[in-house]
Amino acid sequence: MSKSAVTPRLEAIRYSRGSLSILDQLKLPHSSEFITIANCAQAAEAIKSMQVRGAPAIAVTAVLSLAVELPSMVEKSADLKMFVRMIDDRLEVLGNSRPTAVNLFEAIGRIKKILSQATAQPGNNSNPIQNLSSTLVNFAEGMLEKDISDNRAIGSYGADLFKGKSKIKILTHCNTGSLATVGYGTALGVIRALHERGQLEHAFATETRPYNQGARLTAFELVYEKIPATLITDSMASFLMKQEKIDAVIVGADRVVANGDTANKIGTYQLAIAAKHHGIPFYVAAPLTSIDISKSSGDDIHIEQRPANELTHIFGQRLAAEGIEVWNPSFDVTPAELISGIITEHGVVLPELSQNCFDLPAFLKGVAGK
Repeated sequence: MSKSAVTPRLEAIRYSRGSLSILDQLKLPHSSEFITIANCAQAAEAIKSMQVRGAPAIAVTAVLSLAVELPSMVEKSADLKMFVRMIDDRLEVLGNSRPTAVNLFEAIGRIKKILSQATAQPGNNSNPIQNLSSTLVNFAEGMLEKDISDNRAIGSYGADLFKGKSKIKILTHCNTGSLATVGYGTALGVIRALHERGQLEHAFATETRPYNQGARLTAFELVYEKIPATLITDSMASFLMKQEKIDAVIVGADRVVANGDTANKIGTYQLAIAAKHHGIPFYVAAPLTSIDISKSSGDDIHIEQRPANELTHIFGQRLAAEGIEVWNPSFDVTPAELISGIITEHGVVLPELSQNCFDLPAFLKGVAGK
């Protein structure tokens, strides 16, 4: 399929300097409505409520919300220290919005480094506040542009795993496409790349209970771009693997730790177990910003607990009996031993076969040395 024949892709984030809006993903697939984000508090609320979701999109929305709020902070700041303190306060608000998505904290950490450098070496600038503001805006806009190029690279490296093959069938989970990133996507980006190369026969998407990101969002993207696809319930995945010749399961990630253990949307772990049983490769597609080598294993990952009504209700209508207790972790952790490879914008990381895990610190060191 030629690129010229591809339908224009969806966008979850609209930004021009001084203006930010996001597609309200709670309204999909019934309506496409953009909401204005004028400051960090509004961004944090949108992230908490999952109006915007997906680790890359969360991080980009957060830093862009800071960028659009900076001018008002510049006006209110009497000196550089006050300006930095105001930014720190907003970074704390953003950091409390979603604890599992490491991309957000990686971005916050980089902003804190910029702040530290600005206060340690203010130099002879006549307007250090404005200079710092400009630096932060350029950083945020750079993240926006880099996300798209990184996702296309992930898609290309992932599709390269199937070189020489045709009629590929891929199973994916949750939503990892244009709605979870600035554009193109991670795991769904691999599916897109295969489709563009004419190799994809069919994609299968789980509904992804309890929040139905697969049914509401992934299915919406696949239909929008005319990619051949079928929606299944989460409980059908094992039987699908037995009935169909699934070539690979490809999922995204909210956090990948040093040994390759991966936190992703709840239900990912059981897909990895089923894939292992059926001899199907299981890949994680994620940018380097999702890799957190400060944690040695998945045991160190904090798992966010979501509100009970996400499980007991759909679109405000109660499904479950009143009084039932609810356990609703947003993510689970897939052990590295179940993962065939981690697809990044710098290539595919394969496990250390002798140790049955990944050496991601060594991989990152190699990338940094290039």
